[in-house]
Amino acid sequence: MSIAAASHGFLSPTGVEIAFLLVGLATFGAALVTVTTRQLVHAALWLVVTLGGLAVEYLLLTAEFIAWVQVLIYVGSVVVLLLFGLMLTKAPIGRSPDADSGNRWAALTVAVAAAAALVWVVVDAFRTTWIDLDGAAAGSTKATGESLFQNWVLPFEALSVLLLAALVGAIVLSRKAKAAAAAPQVPAATRAPGTHGDPGAKEGVR
Repeated sequence: MSIAAASHGFLSPTGVEIAFLLVGLATFGAALVTVTTRQLVHAALWLVVTLGGLAVEYLLLTAEFIAWVQVLIYVGSVVVLLLFGLMLTKAPIGRSPDADSGNRWAALTVAVAAAAALVWVVVDAFRTTWIDLDGAAAGSTKATGESLFQNWVLPFEALSVLLLAALVGAIVLSRKAKAAAAAPQVPAATRAPGTHGDPGAKEGVR
């Protein structure tokens, strides 16, 4: 246990810890709006707020490099890719009644189970670890880069392939929509005699 842990307890939080809690609550609220709104564009914009809140949390934990990576990759790339996909698929700007699949309770159950598992893993991994928020940064850009490209290079490359697949899927959906809209219409002159609106049918009746 470090000096920071011995100097104060949970009943006497510091200003950084209070700011961390407030930003966390705001980020949690933005995440709830992201998954509950039926306006796709609004969901993407609230996702920007959520990811920006996570970047602020990293800054409060003295992880400046991770915070800027969060901004550059997720806020600057992933959200832009989502908006690009929405524009390609011509998603409606207003409310989308068909955005709800009807499996809310199943999705809620999976979300709660995943959140509980993540919280348990994090608490169990850092049960005896204390971070001195007022001290120097524990990590550096060099150490983080070496860890990322040595131990996590495969998930990093898998994420890039996933983003590429999402972009290709958006383009494919856009091409299908354009092909359906450009389908040739059957002209009235080629309709069979006796159909509605055919001049030949009217002459036969006479």
